[in-house]
Amino acid sequence: MREVAIGDRLDQYEILELLARSGMASIFKARDTATAETVALKVPHIQFESDVVFFERFQREEEIGQRLDHPNVIKFLKPRHKSRMYVAMELAEGESLRSILDRERRLPADRALAIAQQVCEALAHMHERGVVHRDLKPENILVTPAGQVKIVDFGIALDKSSRRLTWLGLSSTIGTPDYIAPEQIGGRRGDARTDVYALGTILYEMLTGNLPFSGPNALAVMRAKTEEEPRPLTYFVPDIDPHLEAIVLKAIERAPRDRYQSAAELLQDLRNPSAVPIRDPFVPRRRRRSGIPRRFAMPLLVIAILAGLSALIAFTGRRPPPRNTPVAPRGR
Repeated sequence: MREVAIGDRLDQYEILELLARSGMASIFKARDTATAETVALKVPHIQFESDVVFFERFQREEEIGQRLDHPNVIKFLKPRHKSRMYVAMELAEGESLRSILDRERRLPADRALAIAQQVCEALAHMHERGVVHRDLKPENILVTPAGQVKIVDFGIALDKSSRRLTWLGLSSTIGTPDYIAPEQIGGRRGDARTDVYALGTILYEMLTGNLPFSGPNALAVMRAKTEEEPRPLTYFVPDIDPHLEAIVLKAIERAPRDRYQSAAELLQDLRNPSAVPIRDPFVPRRRRRSGIPRRFAMPLLVIAILAGLSALIAFTGRRPPPRNTPVAPRGR
């Protein structure tokens, strides 16, 4: 068996073009010879095909994707026959939210709300089916030229109906430091409120062009999340709608019990921000614990960082898809 190349025939698919390549897989544009449709194929590099642990993770991502059916979630397809490991998906035209933010930095409130609402609708659909994304970030949100959102990359998604897997060298609980919730730092699996926290952080970034916590390195950012309060949005945008600020600050509360308890609850406020009571971010609130005893906080942070190092090394060399070209979920 060899690496898939342009011009190859992979079961019912004809490989047309390489769209993206990461440390673990390649994304190809392909033509389905059975339907004549253009699709995207995520094919792991050959050195991973004999890895049983990687195979289980890859298969689990496909199974989760095929259970979901929502216009704001990338659609996973079911090939008639598979002679090797790969995932077939719809091919989405557009660019990642990360590319948009890199170019524009801050989005108008109405555009940010439109994107956040669509993401929230997708999350509500996923959570109803027992799926928690756990790695929601601008890189995993595609936006089509028409403004439609597509959530991609379910590599570390949690399927509550399946057994828990432990992957040596790959963390199943930690996502990207800027967007993970405080409870993920402590090694918890996460639930719907974990995705709510990530979306709140993304909305914060879309509205202000900044993140609620910053630091010289990932460890400093994660420590701030467990010990400090987020900077008010007015710190960056003094004239921001105070109703929107109240929504964002509730979504990124440190303790899960203080956040929106579901994506559906958050969506209700996103659809009608003016009905949300204004809060003064500078008024001290009751002391909230992160759920991590202080004596364990630093050891857990160190463990989380070490657990993620191998995954970060594996992803070295990843490059974002070109803007305004067909893109699909990047491999892991």
